[in-house]
Amino acid sequence: MRSTKIVATLGPSTDDEAKLRRTLGAGVDVVRLNFSHGRADDHRIRAEAVRRHADALGRDIGVLCDLQGPKIRVESFVAGHAELIEGASFALDTEMAPDAGTARVVGCAYQALPQDVRVGDTLLLNDGAIVLRVQAVAGSRVDTEVVVGGILGDRKGINRQGGGLSAAALTDKDRADILHAVALGADFIAVSFPREAEDMLEARRLVMQAGGRAQLIAKIERAEALQNLEAIIEASDGVMVARGDLGVEIGDAELPGWQKRIIWAARERNRMVITATQMMESMISSPIPTRAEVLDVANAVMDGTDAVMLSAETATGRFPVKVIEAVARVCIGAEASLYLRPEPIQRRPDVHFQRTDEAIAMATAWTANQMHAKAIIALTESGATALLMSRTDTRIPIYALTQHEGTRRRMSLCRGVYPIAFVPSRLDTLAPVREAVSCLEERGAVAVGDRVLITKGDFTGPGGTNAMKIVSVGEVPAEFPNVGTPPLS
Repeated sequence: MRSTKIVATLGPSTDDEAKLRRTLGAGVDVVRLNFSHGRADDHRIRAEAVRRHADALGRDIGVLCDLQGPKIRVESFVAGHAELIEGASFALDTEMAPDAGTARVVGCAYQALPQDVRVGDTLLLNDGAIVLRVQAVAGSRVDTEVVVGGILGDRKGINRQGGGLSAAALTDKDRADILHAVALGADFIAVSFPREAEDMLEARRLVMQAGGRAQLIAKIERAEALQNLEAIIEASDGVMVARGDLGVEIGDAELPGWQKRIIWAARERNRMVITATQMMESMISSPIPTRAEVLDVANAVMDGTDAVMLSAETATGRFPVKVIEAVARVCIGAEASLYLRPEPIQRRPDVHFQRTDEAIAMATAWTANQMHAKAIIALTESGATALLMSRTDTRIPIYALTQHEGTRRRMSLCRGVYPIAFVPSRLDTLAPVREAVSCLEERGAVAVGDRVLITKGDFTGPGGTNAMKIVSVGEVPAEFPNVGTPPLS
């Protein structure tokens, strides 16, 4: 069984109904709708198609809506592109016509650029492929010297080396898109370019005001976000290591270490984490990945990421089904190597639990490892207990049994957690425990004699888990006389 989840971006390559179903069936856990492209209706149609095919496949597949964020990019060129020559002069002008760019000057969609840069600053265009050094700033115009030249196309991104651009994380378009995401039933909303916790808190207020329940993912792609990393994580439900813009701003040499630190910090704070950008870039046009890409995905898995994300590989690539199959193989192989270690990674011994459900979750994960249990069952309302258990290397599959479809879809992003639809016949007896074990038996996940650990609570609602039960399959009595069994957590 694969523990690490796969996020796949939808686009023209997956719009064909048959291809979409094959792509989802190959192992997609969460689909990404990129709000930087397409109309609201396009995203709604794709989300409805995913729900329809997920039902047919008998799976819970989450929907992640990725907000565009501020447009920090050049405008367009007369010829569709321009060649910038090393040593030549080149200017960015915020007041220039948006389609009049040449090899000497181009418009800029980011109006605050002249206020944000100083002489001597380095600007990185097109993910760092073009390097400019600022020579002068006057009015709406930023004059630069081309340090590293090349072909610059329309609408390519701009970064300032070291960060420092003042653009707000949420634009008017993003605020409108949050309403669209809530309306189509998004399970996750990714916020682009947050600089501080308040960016995430504002997004959460907008989601709640719209009546949504989507979990918020902070995309860590600004240098400033690293300075406020812990606070941003605390204000979010998960984070994304967005290696494109982040790598441009902080430099390639710093990126691997920060990837590991972000993953560790998210897990330490009981948050989910996605690793993204160019995971299988060559498979946009090739049916097989490079060895470097295989190692990249495997290292993210070994670092503890909950999910790996594919962008153009599935949205516009030629082989969306093959790339999902390739990522799934690599994840399984990496997990097998990881779990060969004699002892699992556990929480630091000096950590003090503040919540009962966290204490139960950690105790269950540790006990399951020591007893070589076959499975862990979390009878859950919100999915919180399953998430908490997955923050340690339990090695044991965690089955999140819940009647709530939204909870199951949100658990689709959580490493090592397998959501299952489950409605017990009664809540005031041992029925939930017995029926939960039977549910796994019917799926072939456990057999008679296997040991199973179950978490549950004394009352319904999030955070109610306060008990762990150890049972052996085939030995769960129909009912204990005069002893009531609490309802689900």
